[in-house]
Amino acid sequence: MSFSLLSLGFLLGMRHAMETDHLAAVASLATRSHSMGETIRQGAVWGMGHTLTLFAFGSLVLLLDSIMPETLAQVLEFAVGLMLVGLGVDVLRRLLRERIHFHVHRHADGTLHFHAHSHAREPVHPAVHHHHHRSKGSFPLRALLVGMMHGMAGSAALILLTLQTVHSPLTGMAYIALFGVGSIAGMAALSAIIAVPLRYSATGMTWLHNGLRAVIGVVTLVVGSLMVYDIGITGGLLV
Repeated sequence: MSFSLLSLGFLLGMRHAMETDHLAAVASLATRSHSMGETIRQGAVWGMGHTLTLFAFGSLVLLLDSIMPETLAQVLEFAVGLMLVGLGVDVLRRLLRERIHFHVHRHADGTLHFHAHSHAREPVHPAVHHHHHRSKGSFPLRALLVGMMHGMAGSAALILLTLQTVHSPLTGMAYIALFGVGSIAGMAALSAIIAVPLRYSATGMTWLHNGLRAVIGVVTLVVGSLMVYDIGITGGLLV
């Protein structure tokens, strides 16, 4: 088993993490994070999901000595485009919703009161407005699922490359595994870079923070829309 070949797999995995659709997805996920550590964890878990499906699909194809049908590969890429459209819309939706925030709270006399207010200029919620939000320590399941979707869509090209590079299923599986580990490391590093402007702008520069989130949402939406059009219309999947 060639060490240089396996090292190449790891490095290519790190580079693979930088593809536009991957960056768009992880940047949109980062807008849900509350700290740099959580953003890095989102990226690493994306890489974990990406690796799980890459390895599962890749191992199956290598062991069966076959290739993935082109139509299936197109369908998976098309699904990724739709997913990115959804992620972009979700970022923009949350941005608008959080500017004017609706919820019910209970007063000291027991009266329930429904109202709208904005936390945009508040560093913390006033005591009367405390209510439940997603736990910061919860497992980022959304990032795992997004990564798994990307892994399925990217498996066709990686399997073809692997079949051209290696001569045994065992070496191919090791190559794919290290490719996946490289993608985890690469995306965790890129998530740290993405986190810096988001986290620093969140304290005292609301306009910049919201502007960055809006840019991420629009870019993710555009990247997904272009993928859908390119695969569905230009590629002939829907026509």
